[in-house]
Amino acid sequence: MSKDNERKAQSNSGAPQADMAVIAGPGRPGGGMVGRGGRAPVVKPKNFTKTLKKLWKYLGAERKWLTVLFFLLLIGAGISLLGPYLIGAAVDAMTAGEGGMVDSTLLEIVLIALVAAYLGDAVLTFLQGWLMAGMSQRVVMNLRRTLFEKLQKLPLSFFDSRPHGEVMSRLSNDIDNVSNTISQSTTQLMSGSVAIVGSLIMMLVLSPLLTLASMITVPLVYVLARTITKRTSKLFKNQQIELGRLNGHVEETISGMEVVKAFNREEKSIGEFETVNKRLYEVGLKAQIWSGFLMPLLGVINNIGFSTIAIVGGIMAVQGDITVGVIASFISYSKQFVRPLNDMANTFNILQSGVAGAERAFEVLEEDEEPEDDAGAKVLSNPRGRVEFENVSFGYRLDVPILTNVSFVVPEGSSIALVGPTGAGKTTIVNLVTRFYDITSGTITIDGTDIKNYTRDSLRRSFGVVLQDTYLFSGTIEENIKYGKPDATDEEMSRAARMANADGFIQRLPNRYQTMLAENGGNISQGQRQLLAIARVILADPSILILDEATSSIDTRTELHIQDALLTLMKGRTSFVIAHRLNTIRDADRIMVIDKGGIVEQGSHEELLQKQGTYSKMVYNQFKNLGAV
Repeated sequence: MSKDNERKAQSNSGAPQADMAVIAGPGRPGGGMVGRGGRAPVVKPKNFTKTLKKLWKYLGAERKWLTVLFFLLLIGAGISLLGPYLIGAAVDAMTAGEGGMVDSTLLEIVLIALVAAYLGDAVLTFLQGWLMAGMSQRVVMNLRRTLFEKLQKLPLSFFDSRPHGEVMSRLSNDIDNVSNTISQSTTQLMSGSVAIVGSLIMMLVLSPLLTLASMITVPLVYVLARTITKRTSKLFKNQQIELGRLNGHVEETISGMEVVKAFNREEKSIGEFETVNKRLYEVGLKAQIWSGFLMPLLGVINNIGFSTIAIVGGIMAVQGDITVGVIASFISYSKQFVRPLNDMANTFNILQSGVAGAERAFEVLEEDEEPEDDAGAKVLSNPRGRVEFENVSFGYRLDVPILTNVSFVVPEGSSIALVGPTGAGKTTIVNLVTRFYDITSGTITIDGTDIKNYTRDSLRRSFGVVLQDTYLFSGTIEENIKYGKPDATDEEMSRAARMANADGFIQRLPNRYQTMLAENGGNISQGQRQLLAIARVILADPSILILDEATSSIDTRTELHIQDALLTLMKGRTSFVIAHRLNTIRDADRIMVIDKGGIVEQGSHEELLQKQGTYSKMVYNQFKNLGAV
């Protein structure tokens, strides 16, 4: 992992997340790790109203169905308001006949109307739920798509400074929270608002005095909801943060299971998991306990309200101001008034969890993307491959430079090898020429034109990259080899595999080129994965090659075959070769020794040996360790 040390040094000394170690790099989607030395700073909740407004923008795409839903809610609210009135009418029908007897005809009509009202309400409730489920899933689908598209546009530095499991948690767990919140809350908020207004109007019509008595519960509900949600908002946000950490640890452990077992770290890994899991348990428990307080306490407040209505209503009935039927209707309306208040208070509590997830998703959406191509940027087509660095300086952090005033020229069609100690900046050079990162100062040109004047897409299409830690995607071998050139023919693919010396082992597989690979090629050897990566680059036929320890995972015998294939591939192409095994770069046109932020030596293999300098010592020490001298 030497090629990432310069980024690690920068990130560990001052990354945005103070407790995160960074080991990710280009072509290493699984590289993130969570530094488990301690608890990270607690992220304070952002603006609740602002986040809701952002969510509403996504709901705005469903205006047509929201309108339909609103009309259904109005109809449903009307039917719901009719129910208590009919109940009161049924009670009064008991004494509406002559001599205070039951008016059977009126009672029968009222009961039929009451049953019809409740059946209609049930049908409307089903339709509302069906519409809301569809809308919520479409909104979340669009949000998830927007978030994933955003990830494709973010600079590499974003992924280098965050654990990948934590990023994936925002795309999955946090978005699921948003989905649950929208589906549960939207209908309740809309129907609750209509029910509260309608019930209040009917209560005022029946008895203004009883309405005033029932209002004693409103400030109590408000104070309770505000007190509890103030606590739960922070707890739910912290719960999502801990869940992201847990996902990061699980993703890291599964990706590195071979290393875990090789170093007998199973128990240590379990202990680390228990630590993170316990923190999630603790904050989740607090969130659920505080959230769980709400409904029981609301029940107590409701009972206080009903008791008040019963006392005041009883007094009024004795005095002859209202009938018993009015009291029955009023109690039902009071329930319809209080229940939405309770539901909305509980819904607001649920919203905290959804908003916590939405905030984390929107944090990614608000990240700065890779800068747009400069106005007038042109397409780099058929590059000759002349690369020039002129006084280039760069650091992953401005206060910690990696390269300082580096200048060199790589003639078209030539090969240049970069050697030097770990963290010297070898991989940084190729990261800059491909614009994975932009330089701090200076100029990099290809064919005499500043690379900033080329479109990023055309610039990167001109490069073929084989990394030390290659990455293969889940799918067939054919799909992985054709990754950079999907329209390639089978013959072109086979020829590329033969040049990379991969065709031999592919033909021995049960399904040959249609063999399914596990994530990152977990069901084949590291050397075979490297061969497929080389075949992928050969098939793409780039103008400029970057070989970053491309043969480091291949046995000596296979390396000889690969070296021949690479020499053939490199003919006529500008090539950057990064290697620690110095015998693999002897034939490079020029070797540059990178150290302390600059080029300390350069020349051919023979020239550098004659200088008896840094390169000569490196060769001597390496072959001495191998017992060759």
